Amino acid sequence: MSYIITLDTGTTNTRVILWDSKFCPAASAKSEVGVRNTAIDGSNRRLKAAVKECLEQVLRDAGASYDEVEAVIASGMITSNVGLVEIPHCVVPAGTDDLAAAVRKVSLPDVCPMPIHFVPGVKNSGGPIDLDNFEAMDIMRGEEVESIALLEQYPRGKSYLLVLPGSHMKFVSVNTKGQITGCLTSISGELLASITNDTIIADAVGRQFVAPGDYDRDMVLLGCDTAAKSGVGRACFSARILSQFVLKDQKKLANYVLGAALQSDLTGIRHSDALQVGPETDVIIAGKDPLRQAMADLLEHDGYFAHVHVCAPKKGVPLSAAGAFLIAKKLGVL
Repeated sequence: MSYIITLDTGTTNTRVILWDSKFCPAASAKSEVGVRNTAIDGSNRRLKAAVKECLEQVLRDAGASYDEVEAVIASGMITSNVGLVEIPHCVVPAGTDDLAAAVRKVSLPDVCPMPIHFVPGVKNSGGPIDLDNFEAMDIMRGEEVESIALLEQYPRGKSYLLVLPGSHMKFVSVNTKGQITGCLTSISGELLASITNDTIIADAVGRQFVAPGDYDRDMVLLGCDTAAKSGVGRACFSARILSQFVLKDQKKLANYVLGAALQSDLTGIRHSDALQVGPETDVIIAGKDPLRQAMADLLEHDGYFAHVHVCAPKKGVPLSAAGAFLIAKKLGVL
């Protein structure tokens, strides 16, 4: 039996999966340590220890050893300046071949007895950034492997906009050759968290986010339309007006705030210089509900894009791991 290991480190978590050569998961491990800890501590010692433990745990759980591992593929914020090894971003346009060619193989004996293949992130420009062009600039680490995995499920020869919801909303434009041509990042997920927990609106929504079973399309669209008319700040305060004079249902009000918080992303997608999209671009929305469903409903309601597709995740196969697996194949390590 031969294996590969995929390693994905984000801001707050590290996830490791051991895969056999048929891309079936043999074991997995997770640690609540990410690059945030490095930023806080001023040292990556905790991150190194967490990665080392997760790697050893998946091998123990599968009854395997490093002798049976063909490669360890790492992606995400682990390649940033607060990760394990800083790897320069690829510059768009960038596809699977470009990412594979830019992978760096680095030995970290205090973390892993075999070299780790680090997948670089992607940035929108390789030139100087100033006050005239900064809005067109964006960066990502981790979403590039998610993007190439997502594209494997759809036909080539089309231009796509990939929507990857989360605390940082990522929008990725892809050309007809399957190359990433730009990305746009929004903190609307973080804004939603702050509005829900740290403002006067917390009382109206009961400090609760929308659960998948409580999703209310009409209230989400109402929040979006109100924000488009009067701005996100006013629309969110209107949740308090609604709670005082119209309805007391905190779940419905949470849906309203969700739509209001996401409205500005529609503006960003259509008007930002960071993306290369048009009405003919096919939109593919990944991630988890309710953000996934909310983005689908908002984009269809907006009507700018003719084709909006929702992609349900494959059970047990994170997009980050699937993308890293594709990189491993390109590298010829399987």
